[in-house]
Amino acid sequence: MTSLSPPDQKVWWKKPIDRAELIWIFIVVIWGIILTLMMPLWHIFGEQNLSTETYRTTPQRYMEKTQAFVDQYTVRTEGDRQFPVVAPPAGEDIYMVARLWDWWPILELKQGQSYRLHLNSIDWNHGFSLQPANLNIQVLPGYEHVLTITPNATGEYSVICNEYCGINHHNMVGKIYVVE
Repeated sequence: MTSLSPPDQKVWWKKPIDRAELIWIFIVVIWGIILTLMMPLWHIFGEQNLSTETYRTTPQRYMEKTQAFVDQYTVRTEGDRQFPVVAPPAGEDIYMVARLWDWWPILELKQGQSYRLHLNSIDWNHGFSLQPANLNIQVLPGYEHVLTITPNATGEYSVICNEYCGINHHNMVGKIYVVE
């Protein structure tokens, strides 16, 4: 029989299942159950996913908080567009805004200190991808995502949008500096 010829029996689903097929079905079902049970264990013990807090907000309210943060802790500006570089004290709440097509502001954090990072998109779905640390969060409009971060290595980190957000998506790159 080929894929182009009709089956010998018109009611093919009434044909008994072969023993080899039953074994494979059993293996697939058991493997699916194992993986389903492993997901919460990976989250809790494997540190695979970040535990975040999420709050409803509006773009205006979030931008007011972020602008106050920028006004209080800006130490310099950088780049052609004069992005503010913000250096808050250790343990402070820090804010980043995703908007077409940049991450604003640039953060300067201290190594070994914990911060509560607040993320929000004011216009579109964006993906927060911190490289080379490989930290990924989907940032949605109308929600303020809060996570606790503790930078453990100095250097310059790139914040890349990994959720397609339009024609200039490839230029949506921000920075986080970690200093001693």
